[in-house]
Amino acid sequence: MAYFSVFHNYIQQKKNAIGLPVLALIWISFFWGTTWIASKEGVKHMPPMQLVALRQLFGGLLYLLYFLIKKHPWPNKRQWRTILVLSVLNFMLSNGLSTWGVKYISSGLGAIIGSIFPLWIVIISLFRGQKTSWKAVVGLIVAFGGICVIFYDYLNDFLRPEFRFGILLSVIATFTWALSSIYIKENKTNFNPYFSLGLQMLISSIVISSVIGFNGTSVPLSEIPAISWWSIGYLVVFGSVLTFIAFIYALENLPTEISSLYAYINPMVALFFGYLLFNEPLTTAIIIGGTITIIGLYLVNRAIKKK
Repeated sequence: MAYFSVFHNYIQQKKNAIGLPVLALIWISFFWGTTWIASKEGVKHMPPMQLVALRQLFGGLLYLLYFLIKKHPWPNKRQWRTILVLSVLNFMLSNGLSTWGVKYISSGLGAIIGSIFPLWIVIISLFRGQKTSWKAVVGLIVAFGGICVIFYDYLNDFLRPEFRFGILLSVIATFTWALSSIYIKENKTNFNPYFSLGLQMLISSIVISSVIGFNGTSVPLSEIPAISWWSIGYLVVFGSVLTFIAFIYALENLPTEISSLYAYINPMVALFFGYLLFNEPLTTAIIIGGTITIIGLYLVNRAIKKK
């Protein structure tokens, strides 16, 4: 009986060890997909960059408060430089412009464009003369073909200046995210990533708030409707805090090929809920093109991770 008890405990430990990281991955895949919906709803009723500034302010303060209570040491000069660069690339540009972009395009389309940043990494590597896997090049071509199929349904929309502007903002956002990924890889610092994340959010919030305050594109807080405050709250809790915690946990406890699956599921979640809640288009061309794009991204990600 003692043997069976030990065996049962061993099986339970294995199930828990596998179960929690998988649950974390499911959480990431779902909630980061829904943040596109929350952003879309929020920017309908207030200036996009003001929403970004408020989201990053509250998210950054939560992280900062935790590390102040824990009396965690502050970054040194080199670490501050990295934090400042990433606050510009990750939050002022990537997160800021992608949120601004969904004011003019659908949340599903924004999510698909947001997922193509690995393609920029390959393109940047090619321009830098770095050796690139043939799988990465094939993946780049496949993903680009998928994007062309997706935009087949949006050809008439390109006649509208605001749609073109939204696409431009979203593409620049993915480019700056790729730049930040390369910068992180080439400038590693031994500093708590969560504390760094909170400081990046706070810095970007202060800068964005100053810019929109100076050019008069913000509105008084009392004029922001309740639905936008709910969107901000959702983005802070589920987009900036809980899901990042689950993300790091999944990275630490799952194989890289498994933990990166969220990147392919997020756009599907955004497309589904965009169709369900906002009546956004979900045509055959978008489904087929999205599938082709995800296959291309998978090939690119495999090539990058192996390298």
